[in-house]
Amino acid sequence: MNCDCGSALPFDHCCGPFLAGETLATTPEALMRSRYTAFVRKNADYLIRTRAAAHQDPRDREDLDRNFAQTRWEGLVILGSGMEGENAGWVEFAAFFTTSDGPGQLHEKSRFLRENGAWVYADGDLLKAVDWGRNQPCHCGSGKKYKKCHGK
Repeated sequence: MNCDCGSALPFDHCCGPFLAGETLATTPEALMRSRYTAFVRKNADYLIRTRAAAHQDPRDREDLDRNFAQTRWEGLVILGSGMEGENAGWVEFAAFFTTSDGPGQLHEKSRFLRENGAWVYADGDLLKAVDWGRNQPCHCGSGKKYKKCHGK
């Protein structure tokens, strides 16, 4: 089965080793993909472990548990990424989800830092939702056009 991050690689050869703590993500994009996969798989420990120390909050686990109960993550599209020196980088992404309110999209430009040799998520700026055209391939990786899959 392919990894939840949309890489087309098997989970065990993609984000699986990161979530299991066997290895560290080597780029901000790899960490972004693994964090998305952790949301899909409801792995709060990984999400907390890969958050910058300065941005951690005692309520993180409670907030994550609420997100897990209310949100079904359906697809990730990486829109761009880059480095800002050796120890900082960014990833722009759109993540698609469904809640009881219906379908939604999280479009963010995230900032990542390297702390003690490991990439961690610092914070991000929310951006306007990406206009996902009806004739675009669906974000979920089904191979169908968006209008025939999630664009109903």
